[in-house]
Amino acid sequence: MTTRLIPGPTGRSAHIDPFCREGLPPVEQWPVMHWDDPRYAYPGQMNSGAVLLDDALDRSWGDRPCMIAADGSVSLGYGELYEWSNRIANVLVEDLGLQPGNRVLLRCFNNPWAVALWFAVLRAGGVVVTTMPLLRVNELDTTIDKAEIALALCDSRLMEEMEKVSGDVVVVPWGSGGADDLLVRARSSSDGFTPVDTAADDVALLAFTSGTTGEPKCTMHFHRDVLAIADMFNPVAAPRADDVFCGSPPLAFTFGLGGLVIFPMQVGASAVLTERPGEEFLNAISEHKPTVCYTAPTAYRGMLASMDQYDISSLRAGVSAGETLPKPTWEQFKEATGVELIDGIGATEMLHIFISVSGDDIRPGATGLPLLGVRAQVVDDDVEPVPDGEVGLLAVQAPTGCRYLNDERQTEYVKKGWNLTGDAYVKDADGYFWFQARADDMIISSGYNIAGPEVEASLLRHPSVAECAVVGVSDEMRTQVVKAFVVVRQDVDPTDDLAGELQSFVKDDIAPYKYPREIDFVSALPKTQTGKVQRYRLRELEESKPE
Repeated sequence: MTTRLIPGPTGRSAHIDPFCREGLPPVEQWPVMHWDDPRYAYPGQMNSGAVLLDDALDRSWGDRPCMIAADGSVSLGYGELYEWSNRIANVLVEDLGLQPGNRVLLRCFNNPWAVALWFAVLRAGGVVVTTMPLLRVNELDTTIDKAEIALALCDSRLMEEMEKVSGDVVVVPWGSGGADDLLVRARSSSDGFTPVDTAADDVALLAFTSGTTGEPKCTMHFHRDVLAIADMFNPVAAPRADDVFCGSPPLAFTFGLGGLVIFPMQVGASAVLTERPGEEFLNAISEHKPTVCYTAPTAYRGMLASMDQYDISSLRAGVSAGETLPKPTWEQFKEATGVELIDGIGATEMLHIFISVSGDDIRPGATGLPLLGVRAQVVDDDVEPVPDGEVGLLAVQAPTGCRYLNDERQTEYVKKGWNLTGDAYVKDADGYFWFQARADDMIISSGYNIAGPEVEASLLRHPSVAECAVVGVSDEMRTQVVKAFVVVRQDVDPTDDLAGELQSFVKDDIAPYKYPREIDFVSALPKTQTGKVQRYRLRELEESKPE
């Protein structure tokens, strides 16, 4: 068994531009990485964009479908994706002067062309920085400044905000069909390209956190990490070559990148890509009959509410992440569809899911067990383990780990070699991990520790509640009291009587001291572009109210 804290490159870096290497935190601030299993014994020289595509052709997958646009506009098989990514890589290098190590911003919806561009950047030795389509100019400027980006590839439908960015950035559109269109230029380039021989620990992508707690951070992930997340999670999800994947997370959200690109391609499966969540996503499931779904708990609840309008019977498996999966949602989905959702906790800092179980190992309400190569424990503020059954902070070591780009917060996330995810957990005697709350979502009221998600799960069991979020608000007598923000179902009136009914319901469902003493009915909850509820914004709203 080998435990290694990597002190530097395991291979020979191909990056001419040293920005990423120089932006890594000092090695003593890295978490411990565990590469005990032979599946993580990657070669020192490795380009993940080459491994996923070249290996597919070596396995005679070239004629298989790979990336399919839900609207029918384009479908790329493995061979076509290989050829297009090569053509685009040639344009990037020969026409646009891309050098290994340069960062390339990718502004896109989820569609097959975006995947071809993503692979082209990796194969050319670039560092891909995929962004959410809803970002505005200020957010784009932050990304561009932080990552020192000089080249951006932008879907022509998203050019309006890109045209406003400051700084010296070359913006190349695609999808318009004009003479400057990247795809038009790529058509006349060669479909042969030799991938840059990057080191396994050359940076492959930069991913920005979703900002549920405020200012986003930029995480750095190596070529080996891209393969490691599939080697960690695919054994749990057990995808098949004949599976058709679907999901609503953007490719800029690493949950979506893994679930819609990396994981299906590792086994030769295909994915249906939808550009927008909601109705378009549900239509895609009805029309394309996918078998595996990656999305957040909110979307699964939306499926349940829309089953009379959309056919989701093709699904044989569903993976949930982004937020904890409430037990009522798991039970309702199982009852309605027969599908036992796979819950998992991941983090942008870790690139993807690191605790999960499937099949007979599922215990509804529990996140699960550490994946292969992952160590996890529940610790106190000094990063010392707490006894089973006690609430503490989740600490993780894995084949992947947190490395922030030029960010002092590295030492907040990584302590004593452990990644501290910011989640409060309990570990039971069987080693299962049970989510309690985000660490800053624990509510202390009259000396009681109350986990907001437990109250949310109780409220969601009431038939009138569509969505909810629970936070602690200041109270002179109790330190804090539990406050719930509730979105009711369409046919329900948000009255004072309903508020009282919900309070009584929670008192009867869980320990009475946990019930929400205050309830506000709202039309919508503040969320990130990946669908995570921004509870900090609700707390800020409460704190800003005049006394």
